[in-house]
Amino acid sequence: MDLKKKEARYKRIYTQLEKLMSTCQDEEARKASIIAVLHHKMDYFFWTGFYMLNRGELIVSKYQGPVACMLLKQDIGVCWAAINAGKSIVVPDVHHFSGHIACDSRSQSEIVIPLKSKINEIIGVLDVDSKELYSFDDIDRIYLEKILNLIYIQSR
Repeated sequence: MDLKKKEARYKRIYTQLEKLMSTCQDEEARKASIIAVLHHKMDYFFWTGFYMLNRGELIVSKYQGPVACMLLKQDIGVCWAAINAGKSIVVPDVHHFSGHIACDSRSQSEIVIPLKSKINEIIGVLDVDSKELYSFDDIDRIYLEKILNLIYIQSR
């Protein structure tokens, strides 16, 4: 996708989600809506969802796409790498990421964004996979980080 078109699409999605978030304060409803909008508006998103930390385990939560790994083994894979590093990770080719967890062999590239609570603690991650190599870049990272911040804004 052309970078200008990608950024324009993200800007439209952000505006749409910002309006949606103002209609409901429930965090789970907000997460579900973000996943649905992203998955259906970004044609290269093959799997789009959240993995949430629960008593030291990373467990699948809201998602769209094929069946996912329900539990991700601790400290292995891109999701745990993002949690442990405390920052977003873009993986252009999952076959070159040591310890990558292949929940679906069709996934070729991935981006993982830490989800932080209202008090800035990492509570999970947004995980997005693509069937194409080199699908994700800084535009995806910047806008997905911005979109996740919408979960905890108060409606005006």
